[in-house]
Amino acid sequence: MTTLGYHASHEQFAPSKLLEHVQLAEKHGFTEVLASDHFHPWSQRQGESGHVWSWLGAALASTDLTYGTVNAPGYRYHPAVIAQAAGTLREMHPERFWLAVGSGQQLNEGITGEHWPVKRERNARLRECVDVMRRLWDGETVTHHGRITVEEAHLYTRPERPPPLIGAAQSAETAAWLAEWADGMITVGSPDREALAERIDAFRERAPDKPVCVKSEIAYDPDETVALQEAADQWLSNCLPGPVTQELRRPEQYGALGDQLPVEEITNHVNVSSDLNQHTEWLKELLDFEVDTVIIHNVTPKQTQFIETFGEAVLPELSG
Repeated sequence: MTTLGYHASHEQFAPSKLLEHVQLAEKHGFTEVLASDHFHPWSQRQGESGHVWSWLGAALASTDLTYGTVNAPGYRYHPAVIAQAAGTLREMHPERFWLAVGSGQQLNEGITGEHWPVKRERNARLRECVDVMRRLWDGETVTHHGRITVEEAHLYTRPERPPPLIGAAQSAETAAWLAEWADGMITVGSPDREALAERIDAFRERAPDKPVCVKSEIAYDPDETVALQEAADQWLSNCLPGPVTQELRRPEQYGALGDQLPVEEITNHVNVSSDLNQHTEWLKELLDFEVDTVIIHNVTPKQTQFIETFGEAVLPELSG
């Protein structure tokens, strides 16, 4: 059965408020949480950027949910430090934490002032980081000189079983590549189901037995106009083409370009509706892909309304 999860957006909500959200989500039937790992929000209007690794300790301790986060090791974070942080959470809460990794965005990783390379080079750096983390979890003392440098690092506190390393993919090409080394794939289930199918097929062709997680971005409000307006206000800056975003460093740059897009553009990236039956059908389409996990991200500010309403009317339909 597909696991149904809640997305904790650190760009949109203060960490104290997100802690309340995940506790409420657990009461209403969600069993998994994906928490974003950002230094900056996507726009000034979102306005938050809590440190996810600080928050994860409190969230794991105060609920029984399973948690994951998408991290870009090798720039803002050294992979040995991430291996230590992930290993600590997994030792304290066995089998309840997983780590997804990707090549990142300059918005977050650019704060260290390092040169921001092209995608192919970022992928090569990511693969080196993954190898280092796995060696540390295996108990090796690691020295590595390459795109990243590690000198005699050894993890003395390790979990009985290391966290799964899930690869993040936004294209079929990346999905096929990470199938070679990742323990699973996470991707975004946008309204473009054909593009989603291409990513899933590319991954499963090379890794048919590995799990797939899909993050579904939705906007719900009983008033359709409000749902559209709030989705555009919060998430239109995320609708910019990928190549453009790799050149942007500050939230206000994302916001300024996002403001130039028509409001209706949001519906090409987010499932917007006031109709709970429609949301149920959209999510059932994702279940038809036979994915292992669906993370639902309501991009509007009204999280309590979303959690309670979907917990009562939508999740039971999907579980059934």
